[in-house]
Amino acid sequence: MIQKKILSASVSSATALSAFFILAIVAVVMGNIIIEGSSTITWEFLTGKPTEGMTQGGIFPAIFGTFLLVVIMSIIGVPIGTITAIYLTEYANQRSPFARLIRFAVNTLAGIPAIVFGLFGLGFFIQFVGSSMDKALMPAGQLRWGQPNILWASLTMAILTLPVVIVSVEEALKSVPRELREASLALGATKFETIWKIVLPNSLAGMLTGGILAVSRGAGEVAPILFTGAAYFLPKLPNSLSDQFMELGYHIYIMSTQSPDVEATRGIQYATTLVLLVLTFALNFSAIFLRYRVRKNMAH
Repeated sequence: MIQKKILSASVSSATALSAFFILAIVAVVMGNIIIEGSSTITWEFLTGKPTEGMTQGGIFPAIFGTFLLVVIMSIIGVPIGTITAIYLTEYANQRSPFARLIRFAVNTLAGIPAIVFGLFGLGFFIQFVGSSMDKALMPAGQLRWGQPNILWASLTMAILTLPVVIVSVEEALKSVPRELREASLALGATKFETIWKIVLPNSLAGMLTGGILAVSRGAGEVAPILFTGAAYFLPKLPNSLSDQFMELGYHIYIMSTQSPDVEATRGIQYATTLVLLVLTFALNFSAIFLRYRVRKNMAH
């Protein structure tokens, strides 16, 4: 009995120490970023354009580009992931080869490094799809779609975040009790009506959470857009889907590794990192708030 108490106390102490260690790391990292970056953040910094070789000015083109990337990525990826999850959960025979093939593809996508998605986007979207579109639509020798742009970057990011959306929506759908489906079908509703009026409303909180978490991940990824659309220095805003764009994560990478004077841009690096973290945390907190509101409304 004494040995069990000692073992239990040791395990409790070890878990508490691990949790404290993780919190301490987060506090140190966040504190360093806030201390170093907060002094640089001003209204002009958030709304201005980079100047003097990006050693001065603001980051509004990067903020706008990140926002546009996330919006286009969400419009493309979230519906496809949601429909796939609905098919796998509500329609597909779990033992069928087709359903197993889809699950294998989803699991494979989840394990592929992000840089591979960037190479895929370069090879497929730009060199194959884009070049084919230019040959069919543009004058000879003129490039518009066969080069990096925000559309190909968004499509690449949509594929990257598909596993997150699919798994999250699947879990939300599975959380709806089977009895509700059976009761709806017993009352004469069709399969589609049951899913539309019973299953989806009761799983909306989890679906919103999954979608926003996928968006927050896409906002912080850099590797997939390295070859597909992000620009090193582009003080103007993109005017069409065929334009390149600046992005916060890529901006931080360039400023810290490729800048001719890294020390001169140190404050901008930390301030940009802080803006990106605030954006990511805001998306995550939005998921929590939306889930709370939906559950509260459903309870009433």
